[in-house]
Amino acid sequence: MLSVNWNYPTNIRFGCGRLAQLNQCCQELGINSPLLVTDAGLAQLPLITQLLRDNPNFGLFADVRPNPVGQNVSDGVVAYRHGGHDGVIAMGGGSALDVGKAVALMVGQQRPLWDFEDVGDNWKRVNQQGMAPVVAVPTTSGTGSEVGRCSVITDESTHTKRILFHPRMLPALVLADPDTTLGLPPKLTAAVGMDALSHNLEAWCSPMLHPMADGIALEGMRLVQQSLVQAYSMGGDRQARSDMMAASTMGAAAFQKGLGAMHSLSHPIGALFDTHHGLTNAVVMPYVLIHNAPAIGPKMERLARYLGISSVLEWVLELRRLLEIPHTLAELGVTLESIPDLAQRAVADPTAATNPLPLTVPDCQQMLEKAWHGQL
Repeated sequence: MLSVNWNYPTNIRFGCGRLAQLNQCCQELGINSPLLVTDAGLAQLPLITQLLRDNPNFGLFADVRPNPVGQNVSDGVVAYRHGGHDGVIAMGGGSALDVGKAVALMVGQQRPLWDFEDVGDNWKRVNQQGMAPVVAVPTTSGTGSEVGRCSVITDESTHTKRILFHPRMLPALVLADPDTTLGLPPKLTAAVGMDALSHNLEAWCSPMLHPMADGIALEGMRLVQQSLVQAYSMGGDRQARSDMMAASTMGAAAFQKGLGAMHSLSHPIGALFDTHHGLTNAVVMPYVLIHNAPAIGPKMERLARYLGISSVLEWVLELRRLLEIPHTLAELGVTLESIPDLAQRAVADPTAATNPLPLTVPDCQQMLEKAWHGQL
């Protein structure tokens, strides 16, 4: 795939080898001493260690959990201020990107973190002048957080995933270099790829009116169909990796239209059991599709025609089989006893509001129980 520049939904420089432009991107944003926010695993890999050797002006913060918590953000703010930094490079998967964006938000605020939860007009409390500029560098192809205006962070006190939002949390510049994903292990490739699918699929199913998002979601799913299995089985295939990085970005752009029960169920599971978000979405996906079937029949028919398949549900099940995705929540360590509590939390999750069917606690409990037992 050729290197290209996109200006939607932000300034995106896409293509293999674009990471070499990182310093130039920082300079364009007036960043001279960035804090590089990533996760502990990535921080030990040559990708990061070489960047730090070549750029002694970079600081490093890598205390980021797979399901990041408020303390990760607070500690990142301390590191930013202590190092006298003037911008953030958020580099990694969704967790690192979310923490990086949240750190950039919080470095100039006096209020506590949860005062900026995406509820009502809380975003208006933000001191915009205090926010730091962000360059986002995704190294997986799943969340699309590099083009998101929010961060999903777990509140440790309640074990609840909360969404922080402000329009300027959208990174000013994105370096989307598929080469950074070439070493991604197959299992992680599968999990994040299914996350990208879930974003595009739930956006497509959302009952909200947003024709632009619909078009993006359809093409995002076609790219997943074309390249996820190839990226999983042949990790060095640059075209497949490029397609999946594009599909991930497209999913996050599309879900401005809304998400649904896949995420409503997945968020509390991740908060309580620390499961991988994309993998959890992949496990619950067919159970949610079956539950929502009365409301999404025509959309599933249109999607099937676009993908050239006979059944979206059967495609999803076959895709999960090829990617060796677990079939049940029990295989992720979720306990049967936790399901009533998870159902309550799912209904309260912000993504529940745009599910194609109104979600009730009994609905969510039924889906969770079926997903736990593996009963389609």
